[in-house]
Amino acid sequence: MTRPPLIVITGPTASGKTALGVELALCTDGEVVSADSMQIYRRMDIGTAKPTAEEMRGVPHHMLDVAEPWENWSVARWADMAAGIVDGLLARGKQPIVVGGTGLYIDALLAGTKFADAPSDGELRRRLGEEYDALGGEAFRQKLAETDPERAAKLPCADKKRLVRAMEVYLLTGETITEHDRRTGKSPPRYASIRYAVNYRDREALYGRIRLRAEEMDRRGLFGEVEALLASGVPAEATAMQAIGYKEAAAALRGECSRPEAIEQIKQASCRYAKRQLTWLRRDRDLRWLYREDEPDPARTAKEICLALRQEMT
Repeated sequence: MTRPPLIVITGPTASGKTALGVELALCTDGEVVSADSMQIYRRMDIGTAKPTAEEMRGVPHHMLDVAEPWENWSVARWADMAAGIVDGLLARGKQPIVVGGTGLYIDALLAGTKFADAPSDGELRRRLGEEYDALGGEAFRQKLAETDPERAAKLPCADKKRLVRAMEVYLLTGETITEHDRRTGKSPPRYASIRYAVNYRDREALYGRIRLRAEEMDRRGLFGEVEALLASGVPAEATAMQAIGYKEAAAALRGECSRPEAIEQIKQASCRYAKRQLTWLRRDRDLRWLYREDEPDPARTAKEICLALRQEMT
C-alpha cells in the first residue's frame, strides 16, 4: 500500500462518533474530515450537533461551515472538496479520520464515484419535485424504495433533491441509481479504508441517547437558532431547513404545534432516521462494528483501535 488507509468512523445519529473521532485523531496524529451532510452549513450548529471547540480539543476539523444554509450541495461537490482535503492531509503526513453518518457522502469519497454521466431531464425532475411536495417526503421515499431500496435507505425523507434525482434516473433509464453507480464504479476505489461503525447493542440505549440529545438541543437554544436563520432570509423551503430538528422547530415557530410537541417530533424522526442508517450500514460486509453496552469510553476505544491498526500495518 503506497499510502495509509483512511480511517472511517460512522454509525447512527447520537452514537458517539464525534468523541471517538477526536480521540483517534489525537492518538494517530490525524485530523478529522466531517462526513455529515448538515454540518456543512454555517450558523446551523445546535440542530446538527456540530462539535464545539471544546469537543474538538484542538484537533482540526474539515468540511464544517463550508456552505450557506440556502445553498444546495451535490454529493459530487462535497466529495471533490473532501478529496482535496484528504489528499492534502496525506501529503503532510497526517492521518485522515473521516467521521459522520451520511453514508452516501462516505461512499462517494472512498470510491471516487462519478455522477455526471447519469442522464437528466429538467421537465421530469420538475414534475417529480411537485409529486414529492404533494405526497410528502416519507411517502415519496417509500415509493423510491419499491424500485431502489438501497438508495432509499441511505437518504432521509427530507432530502428532496436526491430522492427526486434517484427517481428521475430510474424513470429515464430503467436502471436504479444504485445499479448505475455500481456499474460505473468498477474502477478501483480512490482510497483504501478501514471502516468502523459505532452502535449500542441495546437499541433502546441508542434511542435513549437520541431523546436526550433532542432535549439538550432545546436547552441550548434550538428554537432561537432556527428563528435567527429564518430572520436572516434563509427560505423555510431550503434543503437545509428540511433537516430533522429545523423543520419541526420552524413549524412550532409558525404556530403549527407547540415547542414541546416539536421536540417530541424531533425525537421520533431521529429514531426513525437511526433505524434507516443501521439498515444501510449492515450491507457493508467489511464494516467493523464497535458495540457498546453502556456509557461510551472513547479514549479506551481509540487506544484499542490504534493498537489493532499498528499490529495490522506491521
